[in-house]
Amino acid sequence: MPSRPVSPLPERRQVLRAAALFAAVIPLAACSADDDPLAEQARAGNGKNYIAGDGSVQEYGPDSRGEPLDLKGTSYDGEQIGAEQLKGQVTVLNFWYAACAPCRLEAPHLATLSKAFAKKGVQFYGVNVRDGKATAAAFERTFKIPYPSMPDADGSILLSMTEYVPPQAVPTTLVLDRQGRVAARLLGEADESTLKALISDLVAEPA
Repeated sequence: MPSRPVSPLPERRQVLRAAALFAAVIPLAACSADDDPLAEQARAGNGKNYIAGDGSVQEYGPDSRGEPLDLKGTSYDGEQIGAEQLKGQVTVLNFWYAACAPCRLEAPHLATLSKAFAKKGVQFYGVNVRDGKATAAAFERTFKIPYPSMPDADGSILLSMTEYVPPQAVPTTLVLDRQGRVAARLLGEADESTLKALISDLVAEPA
């Protein structure tokens, strides 16, 4: 993935970035199959300005964000979720599956943040890359996840976002601005304080 130029970040964001990288000195690797060459490519990075699952944070300034995501999915409960749902609201999009250890560790943080930001118009969606409805529902009950997830066992959603989500790099969390553009990406387990700061920055941006 060719790297994108990123606008200079405010000093506070640079501090957050440094903190996130420091926390990744003993990283919790993303869940991926050891015999999958695409997963190996994601872990290696290959000059793409990331190492999958290392807890790194990539931010995109307003002038360097790409086109709005062309999201097309259906939640486990049958709700149609597409690009129209992303417009006008800050959105957090989390890729996960139930047996993924980092996904289980970050789940309580995502649940907490989704509730804390609900009154500020921030919406959360999950993309489950592996599980059937019963397994996903059990996970959501265990961790009290209040927002819907879309099944993606066929990889259609993931493949449409390979510019931002390395194949098999789960968990990955994208934070979208009110136009539905990717403003930040967290690879690996999402740190609660870092994700909170990224969401707060986008909420503060002019509508």
